[in-house]
Amino acid sequence: MTDLKDPPEELTKGDFTQVVEPFDLFSEWLEDAKASEPNDPNALSLATVDEDGLPNVRMVLLKGFDEGGFVFYTNFESAKGRELLASGKAAMCFHWKSLRRQVRIRGNVVEVSGEEADEYYQSRARGSRIGAWASKQSRPLESRFALEKEVAKYTARFGIGEIPRPGHWSGMRLVPTSIEFWHDRPFRLHDRVQFTRTGPDQPWSKVRLYP
Repeated sequence: MTDLKDPPEELTKGDFTQVVEPFDLFSEWLEDAKASEPNDPNALSLATVDEDGLPNVRMVLLKGFDEGGFVFYTNFESAKGRELLASGKAAMCFHWKSLRRQVRIRGNVVEVSGEEADEYYQSRARGSRIGAWASKQSRPLESRFALEKEVAKYTARFGIGEIPRPGHWSGMRLVPTSIEFWHDRPFRLHDRVQFTRTGPDQPWSKVRLYP
C-alpha cells in the first residue's frame, strides 16, 4: 500500500486570510494556476441536483468572471442544462493540485444575455460551433458513426458561411452567495476562509473556519 505522507509545508505569497475582497483573491489564485497547472487551469467541478434531489457533478470550463459571477456554457437540453434551469442553483469547486488550493462557490444561476452568449459562441473554433448543433447532449447515442453523420450534416448545411448560435445553447452565470478559499497546510491543519453574503448587492462577511 502506498504511504501517503503529509506534504511538506509550502510558503505562500502573503497571508490570504487577511484579504477582504473574494473576487480579487480568486483572480490572483487563477493567475497563479495559469502559471502552474499543465492543463485547463479554468477547469471546475459543477454540481447540480435532479428532480429527485440526487446530486450530479461534472467538469466544465470557466469562461469568464467578474463581480457579477462565474460564467460557463452548456446545451440547455442536456441533463446539466435542465437541472440548472429547474433549480436555479449550483455549486462549483476549483482544485489546483500543483498549488494545493481549492475554491468552493455556491449560489444562484442566471442565464447570460443573448449578446454575451453570441459573442462567446462566435469566438469558438468552427468545429466546436458545429458540434453544438450536432450533439444532442446527454441523450442516448447509438454509435460514434451516428454522431459523425450529424457533424457532416451540419457542416454541409452551414458550408463556409456564418454558423448561428443554437437557441438551446447558451451560458449560465453563477452569482455567488458563498465563496470559500482553502489552502493545504501540514498535518491537515489547513487554512480556510469563507465569504458569505445574502444577495448580489449586499456586502460580504468573512469568517475563518476550522480545517
